[in-house]
Amino acid sequence: MTKQKVSFFWFRRDLRLEDNTGLFHALQSDFPVIPLFIFDDEILENLPKNDARVQFIFESLQKINEQLKAIDSSILIKKGTTSKVWESLITEFDIQHVFFNKDYEPFAILRDAAIQQLLAQHHITASSFKDHVIFEEKEITKADGLPYTIYTPYKNKWLEKYHLLGQAPEFDTKPWYGNFSKNQFTFPELAEIGFEKSIIKVLPPDLSQISNYKETRDFPAEDSTSYLSPHLRFGTVSIRKLVNWANRKNQTFLSELIWREFFIQILFSFPNVVNHNFKSAYDGIQWRNNEEDFKRWCSGTTGYPMVDAGMRQLNETGYMHNRVRMVVASFLCKHLLINWQWGEAYFAEKLLDFELASNVGNWQWAAGTGCDAAPYFRVFNPEIQQKKFDEKGIYIRKWIPEFDLGYNEPMVDHAFARDRAIETYKKGILR
Repeated sequence: MTKQKVSFFWFRRDLRLEDNTGLFHALQSDFPVIPLFIFDDEILENLPKNDARVQFIFESLQKINEQLKAIDSSILIKKGTTSKVWESLITEFDIQHVFFNKDYEPFAILRDAAIQQLLAQHHITASSFKDHVIFEEKEITKADGLPYTIYTPYKNKWLEKYHLLGQAPEFDTKPWYGNFSKNQFTFPELAEIGFEKSIIKVLPPDLSQISNYKETRDFPAEDSTSYLSPHLRFGTVSIRKLVNWANRKNQTFLSELIWREFFIQILFSFPNVVNHNFKSAYDGIQWRNNEEDFKRWCSGTTGYPMVDAGMRQLNETGYMHNRVRMVVASFLCKHLLINWQWGEAYFAEKLLDFELASNVGNWQWAAGTGCDAAPYFRVFNPEIQQKKFDEKGIYIRKWIPEFDLGYNEPMVDHAFARDRAIETYKKGILR
């Protein structure tokens, strides 16, 4: 029996049909396109069985499948190690071309190189595209071709290049939907993937929340964030549409999107930042790394209300307000002298919007060990942060219901912790 000649589009962190670069090109290939998603065992084996992010991916794929059913198509869902899945697909189909969008994380780069090598061995063409950033890899560099390591000049160059474009080009995939394969694949249950429903939900994005973003973004009780970050992480929204909107409507919000691309560029150019300080001079810091202190930080029982409210919000919802993230991160690294990697790993486990580049970048920023980081002698005072940004205690009382009944004493005195941190950093910085 003759096998069907097809192209594949491999979904990864681009879970949408609209304005999807790789999909746009796939649908213009010479063969029917099979949409594919692989639940990768190498990633899944490290996650809890009720991981809310897996559920969000699953639900996003369900939405894609419903859209495809309307045009008499469907998505193929596979589970296993990526290489084994592709080996199986190569035997099942006469694959002519595979399309996918790039991912710039070290694990993904190695995975994609291995799959491209496998496809090449079977004389299958592979094409990859830029999709979840406006500018990638070496598109924004200094005059000497080296990557920027300071945000402001990177941002200025980014904006200069963006304005030369006029706006980021958007890809209208709808006229090509008729080129999807008409295969009817069975969509699995979540349990078949080895997971169960989570009580934590990813909220839908709401751009109306950021109309006053510049004025309200630092006040957690305002809840004026867009909840876009998980959708950006998994690509259920288009970065091009979002950036073009922000450029017209909200320059402060646009700057935050550029920070995201800055950190992605740093991770691509300096992949060792995942496990090492960007500033190697800070490698001599003698962290205390006290496990009991870390447990109190994780559970939100440090005695500092702003820190504890943030950690409880994270543990209960998978979200944490950005201003509060800075406070809790500074507290862990400076007040408790616990290595930023401990906090980064905990956020990676809990955050719905976990993205390696931003997580590592922001944690090293807070610790003072990263590129363009806060200076080591800046130690946030959680009590002053609370007075400035939650003066009436609305945010704190939401997440600490026992606050007015007499709250815990701080686990460490701020003045003592500040002096200890500065002295430890001074001694640890390698000259």
